[in-house]
Amino acid sequence: MDLRKLKTLIDLVAESDIAELEVTEGESKVRIVKSSAMHQGQMMMMPQQGMPQQYSAAPLAPAAAVVDVPAEPTGVIIKSPMVGTFYRSSAPGTPAFVEVGSTIKEGDTLCIIEAMKLLNEIDAEVSGVVSKILVENGQPVEFGQPLFVIG
Repeated sequence: MDLRKLKTLIDLVAESDIAELEVTEGESKVRIVKSSAMHQGQMMMMPQQGMPQQYSAAPLAPAAAVVDVPAEPTGVIIKSPMVGTFYRSSAPGTPAFVEVGSTIKEGDTLCIIEAMKLLNEIDAEVSGVVSKILVENGQPVEFGQPLFVIG
């Protein structure tokens, strides 16, 4: 996203009553959050050695923060159909079924999920290229947890 656009968005948020703004442009996502500031003349109480003393808070200018949020993965997300342990290969020391960049066809085995001492092969629902593997080998997975992104 262009720096001038960011500056304009920050200025718009700072001058308006909007507390938060999120903009998506292509694969970029920007979130601008206005921090709350203390109003002029507001008093703060701070205890010091058992006796409260009053301090006048200095007026703060409203600030806006730009947070770069990573874009959601694009493609088909393959999710876990069960709870179990995720394995990338059929046995320790053997090559993984797929790697990032592997071209797959519908029905190809992507991984194994062990559930209750049974090994369940998880097959590809679509053809494409593996763009992301979202789980580490040997990691427990939940039902519906994203495992792969197929582009």
